[in-house]
Amino acid sequence: MDKQTRSREFLRRFERHERELRALYLELYHGDTTAYEYFTEMLRRMWSERSEELRCIDRERLNNPDWYKGHDLVGMLMYVKAFAGTLRGVEQKLDYIESCGVNYLHLMPLLASPEGRSDGGYAVSDFRRVQPELGTMADLARLAQACHKRGIAVCLDFVMNHTSEDHPWAVAARAGDPLAQSRYFIYDDWFTPDLFEQTVPQVFPTTAPGNFTWCEDLHKVVMTTFYPYQWDLNYANPIVFNDMTENMLYLCNQGVDIIRLDAVPYIWKTLGTSCRNLPQVHTLVRMMRMVCEIVCPGTLLLGEVVMEPSKVVPYFGTPERPECHLLYNVTTMASTWHTVATRDVRLLRHQLGQVFALPGAYTFLNYLRCHDDIGWGLDYGFLMQFGVGEVSHKRYLNDYLTGRWPGSPARGELYNDDPRLGDARLCGTTASLCGVESARHEQDAEKLDRALRLDEMLHAYMFTLSGIPVLYSGDEIAQENDNTYHDDPLKWDDSRYLHRGNLDWASAERRLDPETPEGRIFAALRRLETLRAAHRVFDGAADVWLIDTADDAVLGIGRYCRGEKLVALFNFAEDARIICVDEIGDYADLITGEPAEKEAVSVPGGGYRWLLCEFEENASDDRDDGGKTDEQQAL
Repeated sequence: MDKQTRSREFLRRFERHERELRALYLELYHGDTTAYEYFTEMLRRMWSERSEELRCIDRERLNNPDWYKGHDLVGMLMYVKAFAGTLRGVEQKLDYIESCGVNYLHLMPLLASPEGRSDGGYAVSDFRRVQPELGTMADLARLAQACHKRGIAVCLDFVMNHTSEDHPWAVAARAGDPLAQSRYFIYDDWFTPDLFEQTVPQVFPTTAPGNFTWCEDLHKVVMTTFYPYQWDLNYANPIVFNDMTENMLYLCNQGVDIIRLDAVPYIWKTLGTSCRNLPQVHTLVRMMRMVCEIVCPGTLLLGEVVMEPSKVVPYFGTPERPECHLLYNVTTMASTWHTVATRDVRLLRHQLGQVFALPGAYTFLNYLRCHDDIGWGLDYGFLMQFGVGEVSHKRYLNDYLTGRWPGSPARGELYNDDPRLGDARLCGTTASLCGVESARHEQDAEKLDRALRLDEMLHAYMFTLSGIPVLYSGDEIAQENDNTYHDDPLKWDDSRYLHRGNLDWASAERRLDPETPEGRIFAALRRLETLRAAHRVFDGAADVWLIDTADDAVLGIGRYCRGEKLVALFNFAEDARIICVDEIGDYADLITGEPAEKEAVSVPGGGYRWLLCEFEENASDDRDDGGKTDEQQAL
């Protein structure tokens, strides 16, 4: 494509969005046309720096805008250092990543950040430089290129709420530069910060109390919502938005396909509010969506919104004014582990009912474990009808999942424990929370079998949900907790490192031996991935509904798409349960291929069944409701 044609390509995309982009920008920044003109010239410059190889990917995805909404994407979340040491090391392990069935690779924060004051890489000191021990920006671009050749999309965190106190902007601010200071929230005394504190919740009340920090160099107070070394950026200053948007586009131009917008609900602050989810946040995200559609339209925005569903969903925007392409299915993760601990699916069924009622165009990332802790933000209003109190229930969940409850096989640890409120969050790998670690320690084969069966069942449940399933690196081989973090002077006081250990490559070598725990889980996940990719019933456009199992220990999910119907049953009880499936059609077990007697389906304790029925697409059963009953349609 010649230069003139490429230029028209940019202008066509820009003109499609320019009217709305200009209106939103000038409204937010009080008619600052100078800042807007700089902003639009920056977009043109960043587009001109985008490689033709990446532009080809953009065009391919524009021709298939729903490329991420099907049923063939499987993600993996990893820390570069823990997985392979360096970016070059990850590149050398791409065969392994492909063997795991993964084609969506989320690299955890890897940009330059101060050792010991990085919050796991979330305190960025340079958005254009990789942590030296991990490699260089050229290594990142090379890894992205190698991934693209294999059909693997690359996701990277963009920490936009704050910078490290060592970032050049913060260094200049501490030196007295008023322009640099205007990029942050800096106050001469505690009067205004104290007013903020009256309405703004604390993120880490025990480990980093308050939302402000005294800066001795400045003799002033700085807003630091998360940790004292993370200075909040002031997006009311258009210079901040312009420069941070350019930093984001710089990463896109290195080949990053998915930008994870970290802590996005926090990025706009207004005195007298909670400084969460303010309308201006949605204006900023909407503008970032348009920016990507202009400069790098093959790029997806993934919003990190760790809140209840009513606050998460608005970040999708509207069909006319979309914001994020992807959001995390946050509450489902917490509800899932609640169900493991209680063996009662009523809360999970209630929560999934809310998710299933959302428009099918919404795409969630589904996961059992993430890099962070599990917070118990459950629907206690719903649980109250069963006599469940919030404080006592949180205590029970944490006791059970740390193994302190009698008979519990789980082995997690608490994070940010607040004894005053009886509250804490939870850490641990999927395998250790399922009981694999305790069973192997006790050398109890029966317990190990139950733990591995539960581990597989939870993954099957995750693969049943619409959206993109994401594995935490190590889960594919049932990796256990890394208890060595206690001995590391930089990690010992942060229990999240319990599940951030190095990948055990000796264990990974055993993944092809079906007689080992590693081999059993690896084979099970590959089987699930293969079946999910092969059957259209797992497509994001499928109808999804809850099935009444008449058993509070067994979750039932139905899916229908173009002549295929799936009945998925998940038994959270320890003993086998018999379920009668009141669904039209004849079913076969999708795992074994054997016919299934739907009048009496046996589901093993801690196990699952995937039952498939195939209709002729033009038959009378192939209608919009997928043969569902009136009750199922009402759901």
